[in-house]
Amino acid sequence: MPNDDHLTETLIKSHTLCEGSFLKARRDTVRLPDGATASREYIVHPGAVVIIPLLDDDSVLMERQFRYPVGRVMTEFPAGKLDPGEDPLVCAKRELLEETGYTAGQWAHAGDLHLAISYSTEVIHIFFARQLVAGAAQLDEDEFLEVQTMAVDDVLAACRDGRITDAKTLTCTLWLQNVRAGTWPLAWS
Repeated sequence: MPNDDHLTETLIKSHTLCEGSFLKARRDTVRLPDGATASREYIVHPGAVVIIPLLDDDSVLMERQFRYPVGRVMTEFPAGKLDPGEDPLVCAKRELLEETGYTAGQWAHAGDLHLAISYSTEVIHIFFARQLVAGAAQLDEDEFLEVQTMAVDDVLAACRDGRITDAKTLTCTLWLQNVRAGTWPLAWS
C-alpha cells in the first residue's frame, strides 16, 4: 500500500452550516500537504444501498420516481438510505421489500460507490438479489413510485441513449453487464 501522506489534508476546524433531518452541510478548514490552509464544504450523508433485482427471464426490476432536486421522473434501480447503525444488507432487504414488494432468496454484495467525492460523504453499497418472490410493496407515506420490469438489453440501451442518467443506476448497469458476461463474479449467499 502506498504512503499517501504527500496528498493528505488534515482537519483544523469544522463548522456546521446546516443540519437537516436527513443531511448536514459542513465547512471545514484543512491543512494542505504543503502547509497552507483551505476551506472544504461538503454534505454529510448517512449512506445508502442500491439493489439490482434479477428476474429469471434476463430482466430486472426498475423504479420510476419523481426526483424533486432535478424536477423529473427518473428510472433507477431500487435504493434507499441506511438507518443509523443499520447493516447494509439488512437495509437492502428492507428497501427491496418496501419499494417493490419483492423478497430475494439469494444476495451478493458487489461493491461500494462513492457518489460525489468532491462534496459528499455518501457511500452506496451495491447489492444483487435473485430468486425473487413477489409480494405487496410497503411504501412510506410520502413515497410514490412505479415498479417496472425491464429486459437487461433495454436497460443498457436506456443508459446509452440518455433515458437513464442516474449515476448509481449507470454504475450498477456496468456491474450488471460484467456479471452477465461472467467477468465480474459474485459471492452469493
